[in-house]
Amino acid sequence: MFRGNAQHTGVYQAAGAPKFTRVKWKFHSNGRVMSSPAVANGVVYFGSEDNNLYALDQESGTLKWKFHTGDVVHASPAISDGTLFIGSWDSYFYALDAATGKEKWRFKTGEDHDIANQVGIQSSAAVADSTVYFGCRDSNLYALDTATGQKKWSFNNKGSWVITSPAVRDGKIYFATSDSAMLYAMDAKSGTPIFSLNYNHWPMFSSPAIAGSLLYIGSNQGRLLAIDLSSQKLAWTFETDASRQNGPALTKPDGSPNYQVAFGDNFYDSMINGVSKMMSVGAMLSSPVVVNDVVYVGSTDGFLYALI
Repeated sequence: MFRGNAQHTGVYQAAGAPKFTRVKWKFHSNGRVMSSPAVANGVVYFGSEDNNLYALDQESGTLKWKFHTGDVVHASPAISDGTLFIGSWDSYFYALDAATGKEKWRFKTGEDHDIANQVGIQSSAAVADSTVYFGCRDSNLYALDTATGQKKWSFNNKGSWVITSPAVRDGKIYFATSDSAMLYAMDAKSGTPIFSLNYNHWPMFSSPAIAGSLLYIGSNQGRLLAIDLSSQKLAWTFETDASRQNGPALTKPDGSPNYQVAFGDNFYDSMINGVSKMMSVGAMLSSPVVVNDVVYVGSTDGFLYALI
């Protein structure tokens, strides 16, 4: 399952494939596949840019069912108690019968009719205690009842996307925001903030992993942040060579990103070049994974890091 379990702690127990021998099977959808697959009860589930969610037989790769949404599906499915939960860029969050693909309920998130920027669900859901949690580009983190789809609570982040997938542990939910670069710990039942940390507007698209008393998350600044959940403070930071080399020229004196340097104007070519410049710091869009005493995380500098 995406991020290791339904709570998205990012800790995996599987042995994996120690040696590649052959392609067991492959299945072609009619769009790019950016959704990470989830596997449960002999079925592989994933979303596609052809607007469909697919369920395949784990052994043969044959289609069991597909469900059509109104837009691309980048999020990864979460499965709990026979129900599959997933969001689409069509602004709806869906609960489906995992065995048949039949819709149980759907929940409508916010719209953006002006520039279509504050709409759609990229965040993958986490499930705990009869509640499903997910972030949305409408700047909200949502908590819904798994059985009915009724909203229990939502937390608004004042225009900042919630692309990261939340992690839930011990009655608390952890997530990060994009442009405002806030890391939040909240009471999972009520949505009341417990603490928050501000990282100078360097966006966070990475999803948190929790192991022991530490939470790990990547930053677009080219850093992996390790937060001590007991003290609610930063325990340590890993910074890529690219961040040390290219970061100063793209950072303001107050520590925030200097977008004015990266983006010369609003022309398309300048926007593409500007994104490339910002990624040159070795941004960690990758979500860290913890196995035993090693943290694994990828970076736009081309490296996968194993940190101890």
